[in-house]
Amino acid sequence: MEKQEILKEYKKQEERILLAQILDKINFTKTRNKIENTDFLNMYEINTVEKFLSKINYKNYSFWGGEELSERKILITYPENLDKSIIEKNYENILSIIRIELPQEEKGKYTHRNYLGGIMKLGIERNKIGDILVREEGADIIVIKQVTKFLLQQLPTLKRFEKSKISEHNIKELKKVELKTEYIKIIVPSLRLDNFVSDLAKTSRNKSTELIKEERIFVNGQCETKVSKKINIGDTITIRGKGRFVVKEHAGITRNNRDIIIIEKFI
Repeated sequence: MEKQEILKEYKKQEERILLAQILDKINFTKTRNKIENTDFLNMYEINTVEKFLSKINYKNYSFWGGEELSERKILITYPENLDKSIIEKNYENILSIIRIELPQEEKGKYTHRNYLGGIMKLGIERNKIGDILVREEGADIIVIKQVTKFLLQQLPTLKRFEKSKISEHNIKELKKVELKTEYIKIIVPSLRLDNFVSDLAKTSRNKSTELIKEERIFVNGQCETKVSKKINIGDTITIRGKGRFVVKEHAGITRNNRDIIIIEKFI
């Protein structure tokens, strides 16, 4: 089937461009009999691609971002004569770590935004950068291997990192960080998704509906566009640009019959 025929049902230009690139990767894998990979995809793109691959019944692929819980991942397509164990051994040829170790006087000073902002100032495209694992003493930045040399040369030119030690490491040397969370209490009129989004994103119900319709909301890793979807205890809600939240406990009902919910918020 022709590419245009396969993609004709996708109305959004960004989806058509993304999926056309995926089809090209699949075609290269088949014709060249070699492993291919994309740049980093965000959660929305991963969700879109995964559904598309299922639709066209393509099975020889893997998503990877450095660790199982990575939010940003690359797609790897591989020939039928290979299995995932061989692909996993190839991860280190695709991804690298740029490790920034801060001087003593700057430890604990920088957030995810500071590291990403610095990289963006250098002109690197966002899709070349995966997750950034921030620790008090610095950060591990997961990157497409082709940009490591440039980053090693250019990151020290930024004032914020001029005293830092910056080095490249194998993806297997990734330093995992303990995610910091806090517990918050919200009160919602019902267990609908739009109510949760409104409270967690600190916005109006109308704006929360817009966020859902704009496909910026994920429930348990899946893009959710139904505003009335019922949220259950244990669900994870991710709001692009706002963070990740786990619904931990139903703590009771208020006098005016609203639900009291305990949320674990990742900070």
